[in-house]
Amino acid sequence: MKKAVTSALVLASLALGAGVAQAQTGLLPQIKARGVVTCGTSPGLAGFAMPDAQGNYTGIDVDLCRALAAAIFNDPQKVKFVPLSSKDRFTALQAGEVDLLSRTTTWTLSRDTALGLNFAGINYFDGQGFMVHKKLGIDSALKLAGASVCVAQGTTTELNLADFFRANKMKYEVVAFSSGDETIKAYESGRCDAFTTDSSGLYAERLKLQVPTDHIVLPEIISKEPLGPVVRHGDDNWLDIVKWTHNAMLNAEELGITKANVDEMLKSENPEIKRFVGTEGKFGEPMGLSNDWAYRIVKLVGNYGEVFEKNVGTGSPLKIARGLNALWTKGGLQYAPPIR
Repeated sequence: MKKAVTSALVLASLALGAGVAQAQTGLLPQIKARGVVTCGTSPGLAGFAMPDAQGNYTGIDVDLCRALAAAIFNDPQKVKFVPLSSKDRFTALQAGEVDLLSRTTTWTLSRDTALGLNFAGINYFDGQGFMVHKKLGIDSALKLAGASVCVAQGTTTELNLADFFRANKMKYEVVAFSSGDETIKAYESGRCDAFTTDSSGLYAERLKLQVPTDHIVLPEIISKEPLGPVVRHGDDNWLDIVKWTHNAMLNAEELGITKANVDEMLKSENPEIKRFVGTEGKFGEPMGLSNDWAYRIVKLVGNYGEVFEKNVGTGSPLKIARGLNALWTKGGLQYAPPIR
């Protein structure tokens, strides 16, 4: 028994050494030397990534990037946001122009393999839907036979659209544009009968329309759209940092750790909380981070629930219910592995 314990400790020590070594040679040292995380994000989608008149970004995807900066620099402002269109985002990531995409990007097999990318988690469970001009009197996507549909190029949306109409033996006309702004403007001007994108995006884009109440979101959800942050293949340590930043925000919500009480939690005797805030164990070191990395995230940005509520939840203009994005303990799908 003693030999088994000794062997386990040796293996753990070797693994820790390997992790620390990679943290010293991968993308993280470059980010630290540069002084900012370079984050590819949407040019403008309310609730997810939206710049104000001064160019200051807010949104769920934005806050994930700010959480990374908090973990690395103890400063959530040390992020450079790079707005990318749907068709340009993967090329920019592959070319090293950004450190990650945090840009309402759907996790699919081909993107995860053929494009040389890694998805670090799912920060929003979504599904594709349709919005139509209310004056058309359409109350179901199954009544869109013969309709013209506006869609952004370079997205899974185009593929899902084709699958939906083919499966239901309906004809349609696709009207594609290179950017989201072009697409929604064309829809509003009457170039097409319907507009399709992720359901969350429909509510966000409707806010941009001159008379939002003249447009309705149809009830059907026609796809699975697990959205999450993306990094390049080849740097496991950077993947770990992005993955565990998201996981930390989920774990914080589950443990009841918030921006308001995280300092008080430093005194907690709960082993899970002690590991989380860094008063017990050395869980930041293998990633090249300080051991209070998760504390920093909550202190400076917030837990997942706080970020959701502020940006897209009932306290925001979008007023989206948590639904599938509730914690697993409350009937949702959001579930994070433990820090231990």
